[in-house]
Amino acid sequence: MDEIWDRIETWLAKNAPAVLAGLNGPASEQELDATERALGVTLPEDVRASYRRHNGQAGAEDLFPDGEFLSLEGVRFQWGTWKELLDRGEFFGIDSNSDGREVRTDWWHPAWVPFTYNGCGDHVCIDLAPGPEGEVGQIIEMWHDDGERPLEANSFREWLLDFAEALESDELGYSEEYGGIVWSQDV
Repeated sequence: MDEIWDRIETWLAKNAPAVLAGLNGPASEQELDATERALGVTLPEDVRASYRRHNGQAGAEDLFPDGEFLSLEGVRFQWGTWKELLDRGEFFGIDSNSDGREVRTDWWHPAWVPFTYNGCGDHVCIDLAPGPEGEVGQIIEMWHDDGERPLEANSFREWLLDFAEALESDELGYSEEYGGIVWSQDV
């Protein structure tokens, strides 16, 4: 994971220093363990390794085109918001549009760990309870008002590597207008 982060940080230093400056330092093992206990999950090692490098971001400029990179505190808060809605029965009888093979048909599942947030209730999540043809730790999108739950990558490592490659190939760029990293057609 460090090699991938090195590539991302190199690109940010040249193209988006404000985004780089907004990245937090490392999360402690204690905070990683506390997050797992709070959510009742075990995070994949690639996710833990990434958070050991950067515990999300504190800057106002989004690292990812899908929104801010959540700190572990932010992960717990966003997850808690969804868990509260689930416990109140808000999703009773509501399924997503997933076919259930790779991604479950739940509207939201407590083993979906959000790590991005766009400010509107939408997330990219680590899926720790995939469908029967999915992989534990796969990355999915979860939109609050849309039933699509697309599979983005088979692991966090793959997802972050795809992000680094998109930066380096100019598929992504920095936009002051949008406040962070966006798809190049939006710059």
